[in-house]
Amino acid sequence: MPIVSLLAAEYKLFEVMKKFILKRLGLSVITVFLVAVIVFFLTHILPGNVARQYLGRGATEEDLVEFRRVFGLDKSLLSQLFIWIKDLLQGDLGTSMQYRGPVSDLLLPAIGYSSKLAGVAFFLIVPISILGGVVAAMNRGKKVDRLITVGGLSAAVIPEFVWAIVLVLTFGVTFQIFPVTAFPEEGNRDVLNQIWYLILPSISLLLVLFGYIARIARAGVIEALESDYMRTAVLKGLTRRQAVTKHVLRNALLPTIAVIASQVPYLIGGLIAVEIVFNYPGFGTILKGAVDARDYSVLQSGVIISSLVIVGFQLIADILFAVLNPRIRQKVSE
Repeated sequence: MPIVSLLAAEYKLFEVMKKFILKRLGLSVITVFLVAVIVFFLTHILPGNVARQYLGRGATEEDLVEFRRVFGLDKSLLSQLFIWIKDLLQGDLGTSMQYRGPVSDLLLPAIGYSSKLAGVAFFLIVPISILGGVVAAMNRGKKVDRLITVGGLSAAVIPEFVWAIVLVLTFGVTFQIFPVTAFPEEGNRDVLNQIWYLILPSISLLLVLFGYIARIARAGVIEALESDYMRTAVLKGLTRRQAVTKHVLRNALLPTIAVIASQVPYLIGGLIAVEIVFNYPGFGTILKGAVDARDYSVLQSGVIISSLVIVGFQLIADILFAVLNPRIRQKVSE
């Protein structure tokens, strides 16, 4: 009977989590759709004549008409919206007005470069932030704790691009420890060298995200240190360090994993600013160029891809919160 009751409870929890995930997935799809509609109309209501901007003052009326026909600007806004969404669902991102080529050929390499920077930044941010939180918790109330918590939160209020400029001036120009650009020269782009060039922009992202993740890790470790199983482990003869390593970290850092997933959208937002400062040919640089040139297809596709990544990681964070945090899981089941 106890086994049957346990299986029934597990099945009920599985059904509840399935409904929770499907609900979150549906909300994510609605969110992306609303973002697509809003972005489309915001880009098209900007003042000015796009055709005249690209063709110049010397363009004839026939040239302007042909430009609008080629890029579908001669149709109504609703028709353009439906055609754009239909093409998106078929994997067609459109044609760039600025480069006269497929948007996918422009965005895919940029996404690859941004993924490299995000990967290096992520592998710096996660271990250093968790380590900072653990050290702060182990030295609760001491100067080290105050330095990490207050310093981390103070650094987080300064934008990424400000940190990027400060780091370039300090470690790139003054002390010349790191390169001032994030992109190595042609012929010098082996893996280790690319990582070295991405260290400085990654540090600027680390300084902004460190405080929040470290604070969550600190809170989890402190809660675990005051738990019954920690006291039991110490009474069994384990040293405080052994008890922390074997029991505390495993239980305290599970919620931190979900928090890290929720910080990915902020990481993506920071990438755009950092790439511009370091003149890195990533996703952010392409988007900025599209805004300056009013390149509708590139701008709209870029924002949609960004929203898909952000909503996707937010969905993962929601699921991890529900799975790893018993209190949230209980609330979901209710």
